[in-house]
This record gives sequence, structure tokens and C-alpha cells, in this order.
Amino acid sequence: MSKDYYKTLGVDKSAPAEEIKKAYRKMAHEYHPDKATGNEAKFKEINEAYQVLKDADKRTKYDQYGTSF
Repeated sequence: MSKDYYKTLGVDKSAPAEEIKKAYRKMAHEYHPDKATGNEAKFKEINEAYQVLKDADKRTKYDQYGTSF
């Protein structure tokens, strides 16, 4: 089963880059491992999703092929 990066960040597939960045920053702050309530695994998942969706080329490939690009 492939990961849904849009679902991970809680944004729609048509979300603009600024909305993706805003969602990432909010979630990264919430799940950061240095916080008392942090969750390192969730933080890594959020970061992985953002690394793909913030880059226009990677995002296009992800939209076409999923996580297997």
C-alpha cells in the first residue's frame, strides 16, 4: 500500500504550494521529537511528504506514479 502524502499533511491534492508549506510547518511543530509530546515516526512521515510535495518536479512525478517514482 502506497503512502498518501496529501493525506499525511491534511491537504487536498489541488492545494497550492503555500498551503502545503503552512500545513507542514503546523504539523512539524506539533510532532517535533524535541517536544514533550513529540512523535519521531510521525515527524519523519510528515517530513518525507513535504520533501516530495514542495518540489514541483517531484510532486508531478508523485501525482503520476505514486511513491514508486
